[in-house]
Amino acid sequence: MSSKKQSKNANRKHHGRAPHGYGGLRPSKGLGQNFLIDEGIIEEIAEGSGAAEDALVIEIGPGAGALTIPLAERAGYLAAVEIDEKLIEPLRVKTFGMDNVEIIQGDILAVDLDEIIENRVSEHGLKSVRVVGNLPYYITTPIIMKLLETAHGIDSITVMMQKEVGDRIAAEPGTRLSGAITYPVCYHAKVSKIADVPRECFYPAPKVDSVVLRLDILDEPAVNTKDADFMFKCVKAGFSQRRKTLLNSLSSMEGMDKEKISTALDRAEIDQSRRAETLTLKEFAKIADILLEA
Repeated sequence: MSSKKQSKNANRKHHGRAPHGYGGLRPSKGLGQNFLIDEGIIEEIAEGSGAAEDALVIEIGPGAGALTIPLAERAGYLAAVEIDEKLIEPLRVKTFGMDNVEIIQGDILAVDLDEIIENRVSEHGLKSVRVVGNLPYYITTPIIMKLLETAHGIDSITVMMQKEVGDRIAAEPGTRLSGAITYPVCYHAKVSKIADVPRECFYPAPKVDSVVLRLDILDEPAVNTKDADFMFKCVKAGFSQRRKTLLNSLSSMEGMDKEKISTALDRAEIDQSRRAETLTLKEFAKIADILLEA
């Protein structure tokens, strides 16, 4: 199905009322909630997520449950993590009778994902783990970083996000669109686009368009480095002052000075006047490894 296809619901004006089928539920502005109402996009996400009979699906922020049902119909078991307490009971009502669905009230940044994965996979004899979600724009990066860095056993992450953030995540390191988030994503995963999502596909409509990306976790990191956490500290420092040269931006790191950075860049055969956005992942790994030896 084309990602540009929109259902008739996407263009319907609701005049402040929840669309039919939402039981009067109102999205929370404070929690960054926007309910997805385009059935075509919902099906594309569910189909593209890799949800299958042998998979545990962890849904982040199910909201009113528009995506929960099609995911549960495909998955071996679905654990939906919702922070908004007022949505828990409506979600349980909506999924009543589906014995492969569990609704968990909690903050995805605080719940023990390893415990959820280990226990559900073992109990239900599942072979893969798929994370799916419509992420609040204001915490997209922290959620993705937690999924990449702290949860073990995840095979893929399919998430909706603001298009501008998605463009950075999907960018090739060392190109104009790359940002600090580009490098850890590239280190851990291969990125593909599932769908473009116009703002009219949500209730209420946000001010920006969105995109759905799938991050397939690599069996091995994309590059070898002595300390990935330190490498990402170098990346963060480089992009914290992205208009400055590497010599200036990297010297802002604790325990680093311009002389040490200058020596490391010379050893790495990297021009000191370059900026962070021009570096490949391999070049950042090389700089980090040299600095660790200094």
